[in-house]
Amino acid sequence: MEDCVFCKIVKGEIPSDKVYEDKEVLVFRDINPQAPVHFLLIPKKHMNSVADMTEDDLSLMGHMINTANRMAVAAGIAGKGFRLVTNVGTEGGQGVLHLHWHILGGRQLSGELG
Repeated sequence: MEDCVFCKIVKGEIPSDKVYEDKEVLVFRDINPQAPVHFLLIPKKHMNSVADMTEDDLSLMGHMINTANRMAVAAGIAGKGFRLVTNVGTEGGQGVLHLHWHILGGRQLSGELG
């Protein structure tokens, strides 16, 4: 998508503080961190949200989950716990219409969801 900020980051048109990259995903530090560790994990393939995923994307979803866990381990937050969050759509609080997951940790997080 031409005007998608995350697609521009994937293409290198907008700089990011990359933490990890492979052929399918990119992980970079959030520019407005809400915790000591706050990464964004995005697929390089554009899709608006998890609501747009199909069965053809199951391999990508598994890769994203595995990548999120590896990033938490590498950042030293996996042992005490971390939060993996995605917002879906306007009413779900999604600000950028490109699937992205927030990986947050490094302190006690409030607002238990379950």
